[in-house]
Amino acid sequence: MTAYLGVDRSLTGRRWIGPAPEITRHAEALMQQTGLPPALCQTLSRLGVVADEVPTYLEPTLRALLPDPRTLRDMEHAAGRILQAVRNRERIAIFADYDVDGGASAALLIDWLRQLDRKATLYVPDRIDEGYGPNEAAMEALARDHDLIVCVDCGTLSHGPIAAARGADVVVLDHHLGGETLPEAFAVVNPNRQDEDGALAHLCAAGVVFLTLVEAGRQIRETGAQGPDLMSMLDLVALATVADVA
Repeated sequence: MTAYLGVDRSLTGRRWIGPAPEITRHAEALMQQTGLPPALCQTLSRLGVVADEVPTYLEPTLRALLPDPRTLRDMEHAAGRILQAVRNRERIAIFADYDVDGGASAALLIDWLRQLDRKATLYVPDRIDEGYGPNEAAMEALARDHDLIVCVDCGTLSHGPIAAARGADVVVLDHHLGGETLPEAFAVVNPNRQDEDGALAHLCAAGVVFLTLVEAGRQIRETGAQGPDLMSMLDLVALATVADVA
């Protein structure tokens, strides 16, 4: 490779190497196609950004960046079952993990349901007495009084407790690593299921819940109606993401 800017070595003896010829050619093409400054086009070229992607790359929007919820398995079934419960005024329970991600996930669902003039029973297990995730006693009790139980930030490995929820449908919205088999729930939406491709494995549970509500909103619009405002809920998703990473 040729020396960069005609300098073979720096004062400390390091060799200066410029961008590869194909990077430079692509940057020149970007300048011609977009009219942007050379330095910016060089940077975009090194990042592999093509001309058609430049506007959304420089000014990203949620619409452009948001993944399609339907790329996740069981997503349409999960959102459809929640909407069915809303339309039929069924009794809904939310079983949430006790950390920030679980709390934010539950809050997202509760806020969304309130905008539709619906309520839900919130159940958060005692960290000391019940431990993490659904337990058989709690699920049995919830199933006696509810038609639908939505487990958020938990449930992917809860085979026994979900089987114990006889008489109620269970939807799992989770992100924890799944096992070889899934519990017998109505739907399990989890980007870390064994049969997922891992493209959305970085999502926390609140991110999974948000995508579920996006899908629910899509199904609502298909009927000609307007769903709840989701943009106001993004702060909760951000909070849960930061807390989960920390």
